[in-house]
Amino acid sequence: MGTEIDNKLHSKDIKPTAMRQLVLQVLTEQKTAISLPELERKFEKADKATLYRTLKTFEKHKLIHSIDDGSGTVKYALCQDTCECQPEDLHVHFLCAKCNQTFCLNDFPIPQINLPSSFSLESVNMVVKGVCSNCMI
Repeated sequence: MGTEIDNKLHSKDIKPTAMRQLVLQVLTEQKTAISLPELERKFEKADKATLYRTLKTFEKHKLIHSIDDGSGTVKYALCQDTCECQPEDLHVHFLCAKCNQTFCLNDFPIPQINLPSSFSLESVNMVVKGVCSNCMI
């Protein structure tokens, strides 16, 4: 496995194991967010519980973030290197109505939410739906 993968795991204080390296490699190559069932299809012989635990470990250490895009299945995507998954790090997600792929729009931050003073913002999930550029062709 590449040094870049190991370095990314070490930078988030995640012990590199063969499964973690393989899953991170797949996530790195993904252009869109991926669901657990999609990941399971890529690793047919892997233990499903191990794949799930790997994703949860990555999420806990802020290597990936989860996306509830309204499709009924949570999807996962790599965080940007500087992300701490704080509200100011959050970005808009785009769900294509034709191919059902979810894209991270990293250059489009979530608009600032002004809550009443007695409320505390912890997370925001903003999903924009439409047709992606691949499906427009």
